[in-house]
Amino acid sequence: MLDELDEMRVASSSARDRVRDIGVDALADAELIALLLGTGKAEKRAQFLALSLLHDFGGVLELARAGAGEISERCGVSPIQAARIAAANELGKRLFAAASQRDGEAFSDADVVDAWARPRLATLEHEELWGLALDGRNRLRAARRIAVGGLHGIHVLPRDPLRAMLREGASSFVLVHNHPSGDATPSADDLRFTERIAAAAEVVSTPLLDHVVIGSPGYTSLLSAGLMPPITKPLQQ
Repeated sequence: MLDELDEMRVASSSARDRVRDIGVDALADAELIALLLGTGKAEKRAQFLALSLLHDFGGVLELARAGAGEISERCGVSPIQAARIAAANELGKRLFAAASQRDGEAFSDADVVDAWARPRLATLEHEELWGLALDGRNRLRAARRIAVGGLHGIHVLPRDPLRAMLREGASSFVLVHNHPSGDATPSADDLRFTERIAAAAEVVSTPLLDHVVIGSPGYTSLLSAGLMPPITKPLQQ
């Protein structure tokens, strides 16, 4: 870690100067974090704290999972410094989420579902189940968070997502949830739940088109994997 710190000092005496001279996109992860932690006389300590945080959390992805309280307990980071990092993490997620879904874009396959869900769900330490209500052209009418669970699962009944999607006037819908472990393999409970909700959705002529499990870095589409019942209106290929 000290070698990395020496390299940062040699590369530039000021991250602000590097932003001015070569652009913010050229800065290393630790330099970006250091800019949030302190400048001027505090910059050298900020560089050390930034490297310590990355080392302790195991990289930027795990740091993005942490809340301000957890960050402030590490390496002497103050509450205000931790709040800055948490705010930067949240801003990045919101920008990515906004860029990932263009107005009027059809949810034509599981890749589009993943692009919508990943910035919202991939870094969470708990499970969330979302329903994406689609119109007759597979465009997004509404996104509803159906349930929030813990590290190992969600307690939800099949009627919960179906009720939410009907309230949004969905012609069809997609379910998506995350696995905090990073393993996108659907569980036995995932398969049973999907089978039950798909059957109920067919009865009310509002078909479940897919159920996508978000992992890190990949995802599993139950439709593509052949793990859900046949549907009358599949996602366009």
